[in-house]
Amino acid sequence: QVQLVESGGGLVQPGGSLRLSCAASGLTFSNYCMGWFRQAPGKERELVAAINRIGSTTYYGDAVKGRFTISRDNAKNTVNLQMNSLKPEDTAVYYCAADRRSIIATMARFYDYWGQGTQVTVSS
Repeated sequence: QVQLVESGGGLVQPGGSLRLSCAASGLTFSNYCMGWFRQAPGKERELVAAINRIGSTTYYGDAVKGRFTISRDNAKNTVNLQMNSLKPEDTAVYYCAADRRSIIATMARFYDYWGQGTQVTVSS
């Protein structure tokens, strides 16, 4: 049974930082590209960042380039999202997702497994 469990969300002031983590189990983690998506109320789910199987290639959405960093540790079956210079528009539920294909996909429909999500709220 595949499980993706996110942690690290919370309330932070504008300009602050948060680090999200996703712990994976029940799958061969190094065989999956990993992505972080987010969904705000009334909006579609969007890809924030993604990383390939070995961590050599990353993708960032335009809204977070230069502020967010994705990384993975295949020995620990974890993928992290470091979020700096947070803005109110970053407020959303953040989801970890796994894609068994070998190249990074930007569309949610290509991802095979999803976590339950963690709330990030950026507000003063």
